[in-house]
Amino acid sequence: MIVGGILYLFHNGNDIPEDHIFRGEPADLRQVPGILNDTLALRGRGIIQLGILLLILTPVARVAFSVFAFWQQRDQFYIIVTLIVLLILVHGLLTTG
Repeated sequence: MIVGGILYLFHNGNDIPEDHIFRGEPADLRQVPGILNDTLALRGRGIIQLGILLLILTPVARVAFSVFAFWQQRDQFYIIVTLIVLLILVHGLLTTG
């Protein structure tokens, strides 16, 4: 994210912000393929978005790996609890609004 921020400021650091107008992220940065394309093109915003995406996916991956760890230990209670937590995380990430 730091590299993306530096690249973004290098290319857009002299722009005057229009604070009274709200502009969301461009459509290509709202989906994973667009983020990857912008990252591979070394665009600052794409690299920043990839960093944010990785920060979001880290705890989800940790919970998913916990399911497998509890599966190996054959601890059914914690498998069920961890699967519920994983479902809540995935549901929260996939639903809008």
